[in-house]
Amino acid sequence: MLSLTLEEFMVELNEGSIKNVGPKNKSATAKLFDVESAEAREFGDKRVKFVFEDEDGNEIQVSLFPEHVRTIADDIDALEEDSPVFD
Repeated sequence: MLSLTLEEFMVELNEGSIKNVGPKNKSATAKLFDVESAEAREFGDKRVKFVFEDEDGNEIQVSLFPEHVRTIADDIDALEEDSPVFD
């Protein structure tokens, strides 16, 4: 399930073209639940891309620098040691 929250978001649709309308104070949050597949792969010369997809074909891609990937890997290691999630 993909959940998308858009704040202060307005666009103009005119003859098939989408144009930003209003100030540039927009923000968005995307959440993907019930992930069926996840993978990590190289992205360019300096990043790692994570790709997550659910059973409906919704997909989220996130690219991170290696230092952020290492931080997440450390967080996962800590969870494996202390969290009941991994029991």
